[in-house]
Amino acid sequence: MFITFEGIDGAGKSTQVVKLKRHLQERGREVLTLREPGGTPVAEQIRELLLESHNDITSIAELLLFSASRAELMEKIIMPALEDGCDVILDRFFDSTTAYQGYGRGLNLDMLADINRIASHGIRPDITFYLDLTPEDALMRKFSEKSLPLAFESEELDRMENSGLEFYQRVRAGYHAILEAEPQRIVMIDALLTPPEIHRKILSNLHNFEVTSDGKN
Repeated sequence: MFITFEGIDGAGKSTQVVKLKRHLQERGREVLTLREPGGTPVAEQIRELLLESHNDITSIAELLLFSASRAELMEKIIMPALEDGCDVILDRFFDSTTAYQGYGRGLNLDMLADINRIASHGIRPDITFYLDLTPEDALMRKFSEKSLPLAFESEELDRMENSGLEFYQRVRAGYHAILEAEPQRIVMIDALLTPPEIHRKILSNLHNFEVTSDGKN
């Protein structure tokens, strides 16, 4: 099974990835968890360039770097794992590209769809959990955890996070547009719920998906 998690930074994706991995492993399943960008030596170098540097990167270059990282991860790690029957849980996938580079940066959505298809080798997630959070709540959550003054431009934020409030409002609107287009694949969950509540909703939806999938076979 190929499961992806989506949402703006601060939505709690990493916490839910860990919880879901533990749950599936307790059921005796082999589980691989990964993040984008990253996962291979080349992809990790791309991640550092994209997120941890403050270089001025053009929108097209940003898109192609994210896509190059994805293509590397798909071919070297994810595709072999899925072929071996492993469950793969991925923190971000091509929906992030559509939301961030498409709706956030304003790049052409048809072009993005073509690039996403190439970089993902045509593979789509079985189910995607989108943790919905406003940019304001995400920022408040991030800075309250570190007892820092609230600001949308800060050395505590990575290059993407420093893109500003309006950018993240467009990204969130993009996620909602993606959800509207693919409600059969994407499950939206309120990220303001407690982590245990979110986990229960994930397991419930995952169970429903598995039952429906079994019925189709």
